[in-house]
Amino acid sequence: MAKKLKVKNSKLKAKSYTFAVGRRKTAVARVRLFRGKKEILVNDKPIAKYFPGEAAKTEYLKPFVITDTLGKYYATIKVEGSGKNGQLGAVVHGLARALDKENPQLYHSSLKKAGLLTRDSRAKERRKPGQMGKARKKKQSPKR
Repeated sequence: MAKKLKVKNSKLKAKSYTFAVGRRKTAVARVRLFRGKKEILVNDKPIAKYFPGEAAKTEYLKPFVITDTLGKYYATIKVEGSGKNGQLGAVVHGLARALDKENPQLYHSSLKKAGLLTRDSRAKERRKPGQMGKARKKKQSPKR
């Protein structure tokens, strides 16, 4: 008396992407890396619109330039948390990790030398109680 469940075809398809997570400060980027020549999307927007400017462009293309895969892969990225610079760092970290997963023999050493596989652990220091609103700011002590 077991019921047959209908499963959608999209669920049965083989995984055609490589998944990786990149992090920076409080930003988290979930990256899906596909083979092909399409536009990279960040939160359903083109990456050039989401991160405008030449400095940002050189930063997010760095993993592809280092591995010589510019135009061979594209990605869809969901990023949340932190500000634009933290999100950009998370996206770069996620792209580098996805490329490393795609072909570790070819890409791992060059990405590691460039420092793109290492997570930048610097984050805002927490505020301590009894201080004047900042992490290290102290109240002025009297002279005598």
